[in-house]
Amino acid sequence: MTSQRPTSIIQRVASVEEVANLAVYLASPLSSATTGAGLRVDGGVAESLI
Repeated sequence: MTSQRPTSIIQRVASVEEVANLAVYLASPLSSATTGAGLRVDGGVAESLI
């Protein structure tokens, strides 16, 4: 995976803290209405999930 690609919205790879923030959100009551979502937190760098 490269650190940047032309289609990356934020022009960088997501930080460890940003990934952790998503995990905390998903584990919290705030995410109770989040269902069936594929949430990517890669800064738009990865071309596919797998």
